[in-house]
Amino acid sequence: MIRFDKFCFGYKANKLLYRDLQLTLQTGKIYGLLGKNGAGKSTLLKSLIGLLYPSSGTISINGFNPFHRKPSFLKTIYFIPEEVYVPALTIDSYVVLFAPFYPLFDRAKLNGYLDKLDVHTNEKLNKLSFGQQKKFIIAFALACNTSVLIMDEPTNGLDIPSKKRFRKLISSAMHEDRIIFISTHQTRDLENLIDQVIIIDNGELLLNAPVEVIGHKLSFKIVSEDYKDQPVLYEEEVLQGRAVITKNMDGVEAKINFEQLFNAATESPAIVKTIFNN
Repeated sequence: MIRFDKFCFGYKANKLLYRDLQLTLQTGKIYGLLGKNGAGKSTLLKSLIGLLYPSSGTISINGFNPFHRKPSFLKTIYFIPEEVYVPALTIDSYVVLFAPFYPLFDRAKLNGYLDKLDVHTNEKLNKLSFGQQKKFIIAFALACNTSVLIMDEPTNGLDIPSKKRFRKLISSAMHEDRIIFISTHQTRDLENLIDQVIIIDNGELLLNAPVEVIGHKLSFKIVSEDYKDQPVLYEEEVLQGRAVITKNMDGVEAKINFEQLFNAATESPAIVKTIFNN
């Protein structure tokens, strides 16, 4: 379990980015953290792994304080930054050097993940393209079998086929004792993958809700200009016409348009907060 309790953080003492954040993440779920560039996503992730310390309040990950960065904590968590770094080592040498830090590392799984991501090389990792380097780090992270996996913009640098493989891989690697926390501003990359949506903007929590709850409360549709069947909560012009969000009155879970949901939360936060009681 990950818990933020009255978490406050600011890069300047007199200007807080986060103020009294209350947020709990349960095991067995894939969380999508959505936000604009500069909204505070990376700050939140760096606080989770102990690189930044709260101005006040606490963070707890499975009973550990991340800032203490104890080996007993670090072996249970893996963080993939947006810009990955790989040394001038082959895959085998990298495994020999770094796998011992993770007691549950599984070489057979690494080989399987690399195969699924189409990473086959005997070259040194620093000679690979950025996309290939990122796919290797994703495969290695999954093979470490940590209980917490945190990814910052993991699909940046991946081509369309690789993004599809990434989604399949994450789904297959998920289990009830693991938390996967994915931060991105590319909302479409998380479709059909995440269990719960968290949206932040300028350090403020705008939405924290399971996908099925969102689908039962909201309906996303393309309508004509004279649509008046239901009050429109949010709308925007798209190529297909008028895209609207309304309350879901059908009793059937709707397919979520994550990009539209994100735009609604950031442009009309009061409406979203009212619906989900955030």
